[in-house]
Amino acid sequence: MSGRLRENVNAWVLLATLAVLVLVGAPQLGADAWPFVTGPAHAHGLLGPLVRAAKGEWDVDIPRTAAVCAGCLVLVGALLALRKPRWRGDASLVFALLVAALLLAPAVLLQAGLRDATAPWFHVNDSTYQIELAGALVRDGQNPYGHDYSSSGLERFYSFDGSVAPDTLESQVALRHFAYFPGSALVAAAWGVLPKPFDDYRFLVLLATILCLPAFLLFEAPLTASLAAGTAVAANPLAIRAGWFGTADAPGLLLLILAFALVSRSRYVAAGAALGGAVLLKQFALVALPFVAVWAWRRKAGRRALLRAGLTALAVFTVGALPFLVADPAALWRDTISYGATTYRIVGYGLSGLLVKAGAVERTGSYPFVWLALLIWLPLTAWLLLTQARARVAWVGAAGFAASLYALFFLSRVFQTSYLIWPLTGIAIAIVLWTGERGRASSA
Repeated sequence: MSGRLRENVNAWVLLATLAVLVLVGAPQLGADAWPFVTGPAHAHGLLGPLVRAAKGEWDVDIPRTAAVCAGCLVLVGALLALRKPRWRGDASLVFALLVAALLLAPAVLLQAGLRDATAPWFHVNDSTYQIELAGALVRDGQNPYGHDYSSSGLERFYSFDGSVAPDTLESQVALRHFAYFPGSALVAAAWGVLPKPFDDYRFLVLLATILCLPAFLLFEAPLTASLAAGTAVAANPLAIRAGWFGTADAPGLLLLILAFALVSRSRYVAAGAALGGAVLLKQFALVALPFVAVWAWRRKAGRRALLRAGLTALAVFTVGALPFLVADPAALWRDTISYGATTYRIVGYGLSGLLVKAGAVERTGSYPFVWLALLIWLPLTAWLLLTQARARVAWVGAAGFAASLYALFFLSRVFQTSYLIWPLTGIAIAIVLWTGERGRASSA
């Protein structure tokens, strides 16, 4: 392929990726928000003009108009590509970031502005709200695990009008459990010192989501592939919804991407630190540990380098979790492990949901997740790791991680659709690694 033709292909691959993200994301952007009944909104501060433009209500026209503007930007890029097919790397990055920001930021800004104009239990998700409350407890020197949240304000979320129903205090198990790993509380404790309304945890989620895009540039891969994969992870419909709705996976995903990228550059200790941080934020990152370790071993990292990386990951996790383990290890276990595996009602479309539909299990009853994990998921993961160890290409490990995690989600008690962004990220990493290996092989 000639140089000029390759430049044309590179520009159009990026533009096509951005166009697909806009076309898929725009029509549903802002849909299915919580049906809050808030009363008059008192617009003020930096986000006041946006709240007034929305007339104090959740107005999907605002984020969708921004998404359409992102589409216009892609069209302008296409016109420029017809005249100048060769794009500088920094210009391509800025262009992709602008499109992603137009898809992500307006909805987050409007949600945060509406929340600031009403009350903290409106225009937010209960998970994000509880993470913020946990951060406030940490700043006050209290333990968020085993804490009673029934008088924290969180109890007002579930009525959607700010009232507190007696059955909510009795039946809402989330008021007695903090189900998130210690990293979320620690990060929220730091983020919460920002002035309102930017202390809203979703701004951190927004920042981490956008940073996933340039994080892919750390891989040794063609620029276009890295930008396309990074934009697909940062601006896909799941990521867009997570930002404004309040699903806090992005910080852990960012560290996961960094861990894989750092291994690709033989920075094993730094990769261990990133992976330890990812696990501290979200337990799903645990699945990546053996795949990253096997990949580093296949790169001939050496026993000493692997040991240092493993100890670094353990140290990062231990330093973050130790205060909570010392305070009340039983509460930490009950809230993060037992709650999700046995207490929380069955939710989602995986095997557990199918068994509920078939009448084999009750939605709030017991579910044999441990046995399913031991008999199905563990052997499957062992086979994927063995396949990775025998392979001579790096992308197999990232693909194996995505497959293993998807299987775990399918078998688990709870399978939220938002979880799918984790295997999607693994697939994007695998694609970038594959393009990098293919490029090096063709130039050899």
